[in-house]
Amino acid sequence: MAEADLAFTFVYWADLRYPQPLSGDGNREPYRPDHGLGPFPSPAGDAGSAEPTLTDRIYRGLSHLQEAAGLTPLDDLILEYRLDDLWGYYEDAAFRDAARERLRVALAEAAEDDVLIAAHSMGGLIAYDVLRAAEADGTPLPRCALATLGSPLGLAELKLKLADEHGDLRVPAALTAWTNLMDRQDIATVGDDLAGLYAPNAAGVRVRDVPVINAYRRPDGAENRHKSYGYLRTPEFSKILAGFLDAAG
Repeated sequence: MAEADLAFTFVYWADLRYPQPLSGDGNREPYRPDHGLGPFPSPAGDAGSAEPTLTDRIYRGLSHLQEAAGLTPLDDLILEYRLDDLWGYYEDAAFRDAARERLRVALAEAAEDDVLIAAHSMGGLIAYDVLRAAEADGTPLPRCALATLGSPLGLAELKLKLADEHGDLRVPAALTAWTNLMDRQDIATVGDDLAGLYAPNAAGVRVRDVPVINAYRRPDGAENRHKSYGYLRTPEFSKILAGFLDAAG
C-alpha cells in the first residue's frame, strides 16, 4: 500500500484534560529519532524479560483479594499517583464522555473500512468502552483489529468498573484480532495476562498477549517502560502494523 493511500487518524484526548501541551524544557520525555545504533530489543532474544516479574506475581495475589472484597485500595494508589489520567477518567464524567466521543466519531467515519486501532495505556480502556457500548446499542462499526500497548486492563479496579458497565469481560464483537503488547517492567501492565481475563468473542477471537521490551530513555538516561514512543518502536508492533497493511493490500 502506498503511503499516500494510507488513511490515518490520530484520536487525541490530552487537550480535554490539560490546558496546554508540554513543550521545551517542560517536556522531560521528548520524542527523539533513533540514529541507527542497532535493532530495538525484543524478548525473543532475552527470554527472562518475557516472564512475569516479582511485582507481577505479588500484585496478582493481591488483585484477587481486592476483587473478592470489592475494595481496591492498592489500585486506588496506583491510579491516583502513577496513572492519574485513569483516575481522572473515572472521576470526571464530562472528560470521559468527550474522550469516548472522539473515538466513536473516528470509527463511524471509517465504518466501511478495515481499521487497526493502536491504543496506548488509557487509549485501550477508551477503545474497549467504545467498542462494547457500540455493540450494546447496535451502532455499526468497522472491522477492527486492536493493538493495546501498555494496557491497564488487567488492574482489579478497572475490571470491576468494566464489568459494572458492560457485563462480562470479553473481546468486543467488532474485533477480528486483539494483540496486547506489554513490558513486564511497566506498572500499568501488572496482573494477570489479558487472555486469561477477557473471554473470546462469538467469532472465537482471543486476546494474544505479547511481552515486549520498551527501550525508551529520557534525555537524562532514565527509563520509562510505559512511554508510548518505546512501545511504538518495538519489533512486535512493527510486525502487527506490517501484517495489517499486507492484508489491506
